[in-house]
Amino acid sequence: MSVTVDGDKSGLVPVRVRRILSGPRAESVPTLVGTACTFIGLIDIAAGVFPRFRHSRMHALAEVLPGALGPFAAALSLSAGVLLLLLAHGLKRNKRRAWRAAVILLPAGAAAQFAYRNSVIGALLSLALLALLLRHRDQFAALPDPRSRWRALANFVLMGAGSLGLGLVIVSAHPYKVVGSPSLSDRLEHVLVGLVGMEGPVGYRGGVDWTVGYSLGALGLLTAVTTIYLAFRPEQPAARLTEDDEARLRELLARHGGRDSLGHFALRRDKGVVFSPSGKAAVCYRVVSGVMLASGDPIGDVEAWPGAIERFMDEAKAHSWTPAVMGCSETGGEVWTRETGLDALELGDEAVVDVVDFSLNGRAMRNVRQMVKRIERNGYETRVRRVRDLSDGELERIRRAAEDWRGTETERGFSMALGRIGDPSDGDSVIATAHKEDADSPYGDLKAVLHFVPWGTDGMSLDLMRRDRSADPGMNELLIVAALQASPKLGVERVSLNFAMFRSALARGEKLGAGPVLRTWRGLLVFLSRWFQIESLYKFNAKFRPRWEPRFVVFRNTRDLPRIGFAAMQAEGFVTFAVPRPFRRRRTRPARPCAHIRPATTAEREVRAA
Repeated sequence: MSVTVDGDKSGLVPVRVRRILSGPRAESVPTLVGTACTFIGLIDIAAGVFPRFRHSRMHALAEVLPGALGPFAAALSLSAGVLLLLLAHGLKRNKRRAWRAAVILLPAGAAAQFAYRNSVIGALLSLALLALLLRHRDQFAALPDPRSRWRALANFVLMGAGSLGLGLVIVSAHPYKVVGSPSLSDRLEHVLVGLVGMEGPVGYRGGVDWTVGYSLGALGLLTAVTTIYLAFRPEQPAARLTEDDEARLRELLARHGGRDSLGHFALRRDKGVVFSPSGKAAVCYRVVSGVMLASGDPIGDVEAWPGAIERFMDEAKAHSWTPAVMGCSETGGEVWTRETGLDALELGDEAVVDVVDFSLNGRAMRNVRQMVKRIERNGYETRVRRVRDLSDGELERIRRAAEDWRGTETERGFSMALGRIGDPSDGDSVIATAHKEDADSPYGDLKAVLHFVPWGTDGMSLDLMRRDRSADPGMNELLIVAALQASPKLGVERVSLNFAMFRSALARGEKLGAGPVLRTWRGLLVFLSRWFQIESLYKFNAKFRPRWEPRFVVFRNTRDLPRIGFAAMQAEGFVTFAVPRPFRRRRTRPARPCAHIRPATTAEREVRAA
């Protein structure tokens, strides 16, 4: 295959088409090793917990020998098994640190099984997996993921709950050697005090109390050590745009920003970026739950896209992240699939209104026309201006209002959201506001806000819509119409509105003659619209008679789609693991303009169907 090499204008040069992470051979060994690690871990745990899992003369001798040989071996087998279970996922993702830890734990678990249970088969299985790890050590080279100290708290909760449950199994696994008939509360108390190295109320005969005590102490020590390690290891923050990165991206957008309506959203400051070798193209991304999620098309010269895409895939391979692209255009999808061997699936359609063709006249626009005139008769007026034309005081008032009018605790938006309003560097952005005198409002006469970002020199893309809940319905329609009518004076010829997921399925499914499969699919989408604005956004966009531009999701293989979908929902703010508001610390406003505004969505819950 021949394509133009990034930065090379002399002609067509053969380039190796990378199918990074797409072939089955690249995944088979780590997946096999991770699954085997889970199996060996369970065997080690069973060997350390259940007395008759592997009973032998060696085991009988170990239980009555003085000292700590038998109990220590049982605790070691149990600890190795728990840690191997924790490492299995990292091994499936080719993580180098997980490989190093497994290489140490496997022989330790094998020795413990042989010493305590005389289990030759268990020891051989561990050594066989060790040999497989050493044989394919070059496939485990992935770098660590971004991390924070919140993982220490998560580890403490999960490991504590797991240790408590496994401890109850350990305490109850010796029914014939328990003294008396301890109740469940006695067993639970024995586990709790045993995790901190103390002796509980449950007694055993034949030296089993040593084995149970060492095992519980090992679980408590594992919980403490792993939590302390995660709490005190250096943080590795997620990638963020630096000021230099942002300046380079703005230069690319100044030359090529008119090609993609999502281009300006690449300037979100919670994204990372990789540039092509020539610096003429870039791909912006965010890592969410192990998914390296890009949005829109690459920025810059189309001829330089392959170089930026290659750098993106190299970064994904280095960290063993799952590569994915959300919302790319048809041209972008073709380049992505051609250069990487990934696959593409139509995700929905973007509503684009050509200003020259827009008019409120005609039967098709009757509902919008009547709504707009009704609101205007109620005393509302609109203003459409560039950000650079607003005063600092008015911008601050708009920012505070937009934040207070947010409909959910967590803001939504990623692929079509900038995450800030009124930044001095975004002076070409457009703000449409609705006004009506209200003495009780803390924001004066401000009633609704729409924010648009530049789309090249002759277009703009809708970023967010916010309104006062006490305002009349239809504020969004009023401001969109006002923005479209003011566009000629601003030099704007095309306006990108909301993105409508699965629009084609909704549109075709309601037509006469639609088949049962299509009708069922549409019915499911309508049902999901109760929680996700699928049908309502489609109908809202359709009011303005736009042309529909398809958008695609690019992915490695079909089994990655659920994971990519979950990561996208996290990025867009539909799924969040944020700390509940009562426990959240108040943050002071950062000095950098507008960095405190969280990612904004292109459509809030006030969007109403006609």
